[in-house]
Amino acid sequence: MDVTSLLLLGLAALGVVSSNSPITIAMVCLLLLRVTGVHQAFPWLEKYGLTVGIVILTIGVMTPVASGKLSLQTLGASFLNWKSLLAIGVGMLVAYLGGRGAALMGSQPTVVAGLLVGTVLGVALFKGVPVGPLIAAGILSLLIGRM
Repeated sequence: MDVTSLLLLGLAALGVVSSNSPITIAMVCLLLLRVTGVHQAFPWLEKYGLTVGIVILTIGVMTPVASGKLSLQTLGASFLNWKSLLAIGVGMLVAYLGGRGAALMGSQPTVVAGLLVGTVLGVALFKGVPVGPLIAAGILSLLIGRM
């Protein structure tokens, strides 16, 4: 087994230990692509994988609107409450950081492993939720002055 496969296996193991099934599933899928020799998928995944993931995440976030559980009236009322206005501002900040993070991860792929390990450790040690790599990369881009 090569070093890259061992790294993927190690990250999958961290996902299992930290009960982080998205990391575990992603690492096992990538490992399976490597060991089955489906290398032609990697350029496509590198180019479009993040976009596809963001589309799926957006579908999940917008489902309450589409299903009618979150009405137009409720959305409109969110502009009248200070907590909702603060939530809108925080949402805008997070979207901005996510955009910077995506750009950083695309331009400096060496930080991706550190971000993944940090996210998995945050889940394992602090009972966090594994949604942070893009935002972490955005914060990192602010700290190191890169985008």
